[in-house]
Amino acid sequence: VQLQASGGGVVQAGGSLRLSCAASGRTVSSYDMGWFRQAPGKEREFVAGIRWSGVRTYYADSVKGRFTISRDRAKNTVYLQMNSLKPEDTAVYYCAAGQAYGTGPGTYDYWGQGTLVTVSS
Repeated sequence: VQLQASGGGVVQAGGSLRLSCAASGRTVSSYDMGWFRQAPGKEREFVAGIRWSGVRTYYADSVKGRFTISRDRAKNTVYLQMNSLKPEDTAVYYCAAGQAYGTGPGTYDYWGQGTLVTVSS
């Protein structure tokens, strides 16, 4: 499975971005998908996840109510809609795929290359 994340950029505080994660190599329709982020000098942290069925989603408290994860199984793509962005959301965002439920990085088997999100104040 290869994952390609895109959609990062520079946005002002309060703005929005939508990240995409396109999978290739094989279908990820049976995988749980997640988004993580890593800010400079900090550990990688869980942001949002979606079960393989697309029915259940879960979020870090820091983004709950502002970010929405979704998936298009026909397109083999997962999205992260980010609204009301804050400077503390600045980080490299990674998408990941795995076959076990969880919020820890070790839960996931495949990782994209990351896309940089910068939120200016």
